[in-house]
Amino acid sequence: MTGRSQRGHASLEEVVDALCSSPHAAPGSGRTRYLLPSHSQLVDMVQQLRAVLFPGYLSEWDLGGEALRHYIGTGLDRVTHTLQEQIRRVLVLEEGHDETESRARAAEATAAFLARLPEVRRLLLADVQAAYEGDPAARSHDEIILSYPGLLAITSHRLAHELYRLEIPLLPRIWSEEAHSRTGIDIHPGARLGASFFIDHGTGVVIGETCRIGDRVRIYQGVTLGAKSFPLDTEGRPIKGIDRHPIVEDDVIIYSGATILGRITIGRGSVIGGNVWLTRDVPPGSVITQSRAKEERFDAGGGI
Repeated sequence: MTGRSQRGHASLEEVVDALCSSPHAAPGSGRTRYLLPSHSQLVDMVQQLRAVLFPGYLSEWDLGGEALRHYIGTGLDRVTHTLQEQIRRVLVLEEGHDETESRARAAEATAAFLARLPEVRRLLLADVQAAYEGDPAARSHDEIILSYPGLLAITSHRLAHELYRLEIPLLPRIWSEEAHSRTGIDIHPGARLGASFFIDHGTGVVIGETCRIGDRVRIYQGVTLGAKSFPLDTEGRPIKGIDRHPIVEDDVIIYSGATILGRITIGRGSVIGGNVWLTRDVPPGSVITQSRAKEERFDAGGGI
């Protein structure tokens, strides 16, 4: 490698040395080779799972008769082997499991994940129907499954949430952030979504980790269901694992640009208007507009 340049800049060798000295240069070194989960394989797996959940939509083959069973079985076989290996890697990386322990837990978690797929498919079909009923521009279920970014984000979330429930680290977040990058819809894998959930347009939607959403909820672009504040520990660091995001009950509609913060409850059947800012509970059946929210804030004698 070349030495220091004439202008006094660091040489290529010095740059390499500095980069190699970083503690994050090789996270798996010293324990086992090929330890890190494969981002590309995880992304491909979501596509494989979508093909299994919506067979015929993502395949160029005629899936009539026994071909359908073969197609789904082959797809799940690939998912099984890939997911077990990715879970094994992340358990060693994040939790320090040994080889035997990581393989056993990975096999158990993969089996539990696969067993949940029929329920995931049931929820997704309800989501498709909700989009069809909620969007006058939707001409068919096919159009929704093949083109709606909201359904793509919800599909990735429902899959990621199953891994989250199994307490598998890192992998659920990779799935959710990949969907975020593709759709502009950011749903933390810890959020709980009820049945018949519809995100219309979707760009800029944010749904936080401890958010709880009921059945038949519809939200539009730019909606934030976030945290109002972050309680700190004695060293000034955010306390993790506490409920800090909204609860949205059944049959709620939240229009574009609304911001709802904190562990508050939006009561069943309420309608939250566009660009509303909320940090308080809303009774069931309420209609909250920008002007009403401002009036109530000023009547209370303080800011939000």
